[in-house]
Amino acid sequence: MVASQSTPALLFWSWANQSQNALVNYYNRNASSPMTNETLAISYAAAVGSSLIVAFGLATAIQRKYPPAQAKQLLKWVAFPSAVVASSLNCYIVRSPEIKTGIPLTDEDGNDVLPGETSQEAGKMGVYSTTASRAMLQAPVYFVPPVLLSLGPIRRFITAKPELAVPVTTFLLLVSFGIGLPATVAVFPQIAEIPAEKVEFKYQHLRNHKTKELHQKYYYNKGL
Repeated sequence: MVASQSTPALLFWSWANQSQNALVNYYNRNASSPMTNETLAISYAAAVGSSLIVAFGLATAIQRKYPPAQAKQLLKWVAFPSAVVASSLNCYIVRSPEIKTGIPLTDEDGNDVLPGETSQEAGKMGVYSTTASRAMLQAPVYFVPPVLLSLGPIRRFITAKPELAVPVTTFLLLVSFGIGLPATVAVFPQIAEIPAEKVEFKYQHLRNHKTKELHQKYYYNKGL
């Protein structure tokens, strides 16, 4: 997507990217919430569709406003906003059943505090935080490699050996993704906590089985 300098190439790689994202979001959800094939299909169509619409709209606007040579360079940056929009929407739709059905709450030892019951408030917080992390992930992937490539030693190396431009760029993209993914996921821990006063009433007057005191906070698995 970053290397795309034509509309067809940009659209193709946007489709490929969001197809992979749909699978990632599906397999890293909170599995305690049911997921139908219909929801997965809707998520896939919405995410891919939004990515293609944003990419095509920006690409068309750029090509109409700027000369061909300048437009070709600017097309490289269309991938970023289209990826942010599509990745966020993809994650939100795939994970949205957790808002409707809720997810279980546990105590500090990982035990369900109300077996068979779920919290929609926790589900909502989990989906929102995961969606935010998907948007944040795009930044290091799209902006770190260009910065590194502009540094003197790397720029001179590629200038001296242009045949290595693609391998070096690919390596920097992989490094940026490898660092950016755990960093953005870690912003919102997988096992998150939520204050007791922010969940449903049925949870607000439960007592800790050890201390016999009212729970001040609960925990839930938000997925990745």
